[in-house]
Amino acid sequence: MRQPGTRKIFILFALVSCLSCKVYQKTAIKLDKTEWIHGAADCKENSDPPIQVVQYNYNTWILRQNKCTNYEGPFMFLFLGHKKALLMDAGATKDEKQFPLRATVNNLISKWEEASNTKVALIVAHTHSHGDHTAGDIQFKDNPNTTVVGLGVDDVKSFFKIENWPFQNSKIDLGDRVLEIIPIPGHQKASIAVYDYETKILLSGDSFYPGRLYINDWQSFKLSTQRLVDFTSQHKISYILGNHIEMTKTPGKDYPIGTRFQPDEHILPLKVKDLLLLNEALKSLGDKPARKVYDDFIIYPN
Repeated sequence: MRQPGTRKIFILFALVSCLSCKVYQKTAIKLDKTEWIHGAADCKENSDPPIQVVQYNYNTWILRQNKCTNYEGPFMFLFLGHKKALLMDAGATKDEKQFPLRATVNNLISKWEEASNTKVALIVAHTHSHGDHTAGDIQFKDNPNTTVVGLGVDDVKSFFKIENWPFQNSKIDLGDRVLEIIPIPGHQKASIAVYDYETKILLSGDSFYPGRLYINDWQSFKLSTQRLVDFTSQHKISYILGNHIEMTKTPGKDYPIGTRFQPDEHILPLKVKDLLLLNEALKSLGDKPARKVYDDFIIYPN
């Protein structure tokens, strides 16, 4: 069981009314130093909240589901603009009592609206359609002023106006805040990456994170990884953030599937150099899918 003192990592929900002042960019936290709730040896004794909420900067939040509610411990990301809010992924649990995602997100948005003297529409979208990132969608079914993006390739193409999937990117403007949508099928058919031009954060979903990179379509995954490499060569990247942590701090060692307690887990962010390593590894493996272990991730073909 984690002690109350460890909750110092929680960032105060201090919002400001001067949204255009550049000084507020200096409040961004260091994600390679951030400690996350990571379950418990005995979940019956766990006192951590069902959702950890970390404020990255004045208009960006990162949420993690407690591994005691679901061993996947997925991450979710909330980006706020002057007209829209974008929640990327919706966690692994439907039950709002066990996993109060809607209440948590609505509370953050409400504080943002009050501080910025505006009203925003909420978009719930997904890095891909697997259940551990979409289960919470149902909580937003009747949520006011909310759109939940569908889970199929056609749904994603239609909403983000992508005509030439997966070779065309698209952009979405949340109101003085633009994000780019990058199709990256391979882990799953509807997988996308998301780049935030403000924070320079690149979301990579389950396609790239400190863990087992499950690959369902080898050729598509290779092409998508190259597409991400090409993108990072032309854009500044602060952090690459995936949806899980499955690696330990020991290079090349992962936690077993189903683990609910990860006291020695890897940091969340990966770097561009790690993505380049993945890309070179995939090239060297050629057309024959193979499992291969690296310090910070594992290539894991299905």
